[in-house]
Amino acid sequence: MADNARAKRLADLIREVVAQKLLRGIKDPRLGSHVTITDTRVTGDLREATVFYTVYGGDEERAAAAAGLESAKGVLRSAVGAAAGVKFTPTLTFVADALPDTAKTIDDLLDKARQSDEKVREVSAGAKYAGEADPYRKPGDEDETDDAAE
Repeated sequence: MADNARAKRLADLIREVVAQKLLRGIKDPRLGSHVTITDTRVTGDLREATVFYTVYGGDEERAAAAAGLESAKGVLRSAVGAAAGVKFTPTLTFVADALPDTAKTIDDLLDKARQSDEKVREVSAGAKYAGEADPYRKPGDEDETDDAAE
């Protein structure tokens, strides 16, 4: 079992090699400049690597990029093996990164919250207190209420 530092270094190297190869070495039109490698994780035994990627575009571009990455998997693994110099080149698995979709969902929820806050702010703009502006008793108030009761 390899140590975590070695797995991290190998993951970083895989991310760099795959990104460079996609940018300059692969001539597949499905893997244009709209594919970004976001993260890479390697198992502790250095046998499997998971490469996370994002695609700029819609569902069609994502499906095309997934097919392109699957077809280029062997070339990318060969490039990683040549650059890494390890005894066993890890198998590559490509996974679409869910982070952009999650970030978009969070942004949408924050926009809804801002709109709701704005509606509350508009409704409460002309509102007045139900009782006094300051409903709490102060030390000087007790004397006044006792005098009024007698």
